[in-house]
Amino acid sequence: MNRRLKISVVSALLAMYVLPAMAEEAAQAASLKEAITEGKPTINFKFRYENVNQEGTLDTAEAFTLRSLIGWKTKPFHDVSVTAEVYGLSPLNDDYNDAKKGKPIVSRKKYSTIADPEDYDFHQLYVEWSGLPDSSFKLGRQAMVLDNWRYIGDVRFRQNWQVFNGLSFLNKSLPNTEIALAHYEQVKTINTKIENANIEIANVKYSFTPTTSLVGYGYLIDWDGKAQQAKSNKTFGLRLDGSQKLDGHWKVLYTAEYAKQDDYKDGSKLIDNHYYRVGAGAGYGDWFLRIDQEKLSGNSDNKAFQTPLGTNHLFQGWADLFLVTPNQGIEDTILIAGGKVMDATIKAEYHFINSDRNFAKVGGGTGDRYGKEFDLGVYYKFTKQISGSVEYANFREDDEYKAGRKRDTEKFWLTAVYAF
Repeated sequence: MNRRLKISVVSALLAMYVLPAMAEEAAQAASLKEAITEGKPTINFKFRYENVNQEGTLDTAEAFTLRSLIGWKTKPFHDVSVTAEVYGLSPLNDDYNDAKKGKPIVSRKKYSTIADPEDYDFHQLYVEWSGLPDSSFKLGRQAMVLDNWRYIGDVRFRQNWQVFNGLSFLNKSLPNTEIALAHYEQVKTINTKIENANIEIANVKYSFTPTTSLVGYGYLIDWDGKAQQAKSNKTFGLRLDGSQKLDGHWKVLYTAEYAKQDDYKDGSKLIDNHYYRVGAGAGYGDWFLRIDQEKLSGNSDNKAFQTPLGTNHLFQGWADLFLVTPNQGIEDTILIAGGKVMDATIKAEYHFINSDRNFAKVGGGTGDRYGKEFDLGVYYKFTKQISGSVEYANFREDDEYKAGRKRDTEKFWLTAVYAF
């Protein structure tokens, strides 16, 4: 077990005995025994079949995987609770490149990547103190998601989720305001690799109405290790997002966001990029249609805007070909539609994915169009505990673009979840 994770584990265990004695007398459980025995369980099993077919030399990949999670959250005792969750990701076959810790098994390199490597570990293990009004502190291993998950997310689409080791604070004491602050020293990624870094998170959200909010944020990432230090960066931005009802059926949808990203600490001085997302649409009953454009800029020094801690599966297409922004940057125009049919939720996206910098004009002769992608998902809840989904992604590259090309890719997922 990693040294810093050991520290988090020891902190959690000590806190069960030390912090309650220090906290003000308050509340919920009458004794430590009651705090433990009257806690709440978490049980989650997710079975998935994934198929990846890519043009080129790689063989078609197929993965049957089962993710099993069992956890327990104690009842608060003197405003202190402990959450412990363990999970296992069990592959049921080996016909795919699992990308474990970024170093796939040699025999699997012939297959396309499905980033669900075998793993057994703590998912979350943290102490939570809620002694201040409408506030909570968490110390230990924890998941965190903010806003639309663009910058901070747990990548829960994959079987191994992304989690952080450190301290976080959430406050909702001010009217219509949420404040999230965090300092993390490690991030465990979906390929099970643990990256060391000093990560500072500040996110303040103000809700004008129940459906419209303005968010100001700052994210500072100082990576450890020579290979990663050059990627250290700081990002500051504003996001307006919401909807407004016009009558009993119709509503308008809108999003406007801008962020600036620069070098931080030992990061490359060449990091100087910006981000924007603008979108608008309409909703009628359970259905909606909107058009968005998102840009992650590239610059003349071959550096591009990056979101290394986000749930990037949700952006630039579900085929996951642009999880790392290419040096030329990305300009993605997206048509998004969704709704409900007989209790099934349907969502579809169509992406026109181009580069930010047109290399055909700056001397590379490589064009500026990456390709197009169609995504479709159907989601159904059979019972309160059981749900399922079918999802499909189809990316087609543009023949004009040759540098760092992304080949034609089809992906298919069939997922079943039991949650208690």
